[in-house]
Amino acid sequence: MKRRDFLKHSLVFVSGASVSLSALEFISVGDVLAARPEVRWGFLVDTYSCVGCGFCVKACKIENDIPMEANVTRTWVERYVTLKDGQVLADSPKGAREGFTTGKIDQAAEGMKEVPDAEIASAFFVPKLCNHCEKPPCVQVCPVGATYQTDDGAVLVDRKWCIGCGYCIMGCPYGVRFFHPTEHVADKCTFCYHRISQGMGTACTEACPFGARKIGNLRDPDDPITRVLLTQRVGVLKDEFGTKPQVFYLGLNKEVR
Repeated sequence: MKRRDFLKHSLVFVSGASVSLSALEFISVGDVLAARPEVRWGFLVDTYSCVGCGFCVKACKIENDIPMEANVTRTWVERYVTLKDGQVLADSPKGAREGFTTGKIDQAAEGMKEVPDAEIASAFFVPKLCNHCEKPPCVQVCPVGATYQTDDGAVLVDRKWCIGCGYCIMGCPYGVRFFHPTEHVADKCTFCYHRISQGMGTACTEACPFGARKIGNLRDPDDPITRVLLTQRVGVLKDEFGTKPQVFYLGLNKEVR
């Protein structure tokens, strides 16, 4: 019997699968800078600059061997359309791999919804990816240590240890994890750790023609990302979970789920 199969059959109970809400607090950039003088990776998404072209999604799939036709991806882009009556519509066809080529909004079982321009109050795009949380619930719930956090803050998956139990997928409040369609283990964005640890950029940041995605060192006060955090208003997704996401957004609207 393979090790993975043995662990699947022998695993009967896992405890401590939740994050205490007492961990909730807003990020203090000053505290981050004072913590240690080393590297702490952070990611900045500028929703004002994103045009929903999908280049980042394609680049990510190619770089990280995610089958192009598979309906899973490590990063994706969502389109939000707010109507004048207050209704909010959102879609992300195939993760926006081919961009948004039509004004019709994909409403899944309800089909494609055509919205007249006169009814639209605002529209914008929001790229999403793993948040590489400071307090990652996925690491807490993994029963075999396959999901782990590096000293510089990246949250990674060791495919050799992953038994495919799915606890990390269920434990992630951001829905960024999935089963790899050919490797059959948990998968997600890694900040292209194999690239950034060698001094390169991520595949998605290098593919973005508008500079809507940036990665940097939060412990370097001169890093472009740190300067933005110190001087501009940024937001994070679902801060109420207390996971302390390390992906920050410029222009994050309350409509974003």
